[in-house]
Amino acid sequence: MQQTVNVVGIGGSNRPRSTAEQALRVALAEAARRGAAVRVITGPELAMPLYGAAGSETSPQARRLLAAVADADGIILASPAYHGGVSGLVKNALDHIEELREDTRPYFSGRAVGCVSVAQGWQGAVSTLSALRDVTHALRGWPTPLGVAMNTAASGFSPEGQCQDPRVQEQLEIVGAQVVEFATLRALSTAGAAAGDRGV
Repeated sequence: MQQTVNVVGIGGSNRPRSTAEQALRVALAEAARRGAAVRVITGPELAMPLYGAAGSETSPQARRLLAAVADADGIILASPAYHGGVSGLVKNALDHIEELREDTRPYFSGRAVGCVSVAQGWQGAVSTLSALRDVTHALRGWPTPLGVAMNTAASGFSPEGQCQDPRVQEQLEIVGAQVVEFATLRALSTAGAAAGDRGV
């Protein structure tokens, strides 16, 4: 029987239908096509107070983000490149994951994490993808073998949300597929180990 896994997508910008958000949705659509239950956290849902600011309380947006990540079996991150790095909006959301340090699966532990970056040029796209993978490692996640750096100067999205470059469309779908594949194998392995402990 197919194991249903939860995949959460985090990223985009405050601009509706940003290229980063559209790229994220392509990867999530493939994850859903492969049987995952998906959730996307983007745009206004990422607008939360600066993490660690003096006197700040955990905002409703942050609580929803933390609950979604804690429940996730796989994660897909997508960020626009801002001056060669992860956008402040996305980085601040990732900083809030520190609040999961005492969780049964701390941070991104045990999850495959697909990383997608979008920039108006290759330099920013590649450096931002590298930064996302570094943050994933720091949060104890496992970056998928394939990460996608998208150059919007060369390709964009159709009104239907399809990438105009079939190669990039395929890469985004592969990221979604790899997250589901790993999450499913991990869930089955964990379930098998638990059954063994019970002597089943």
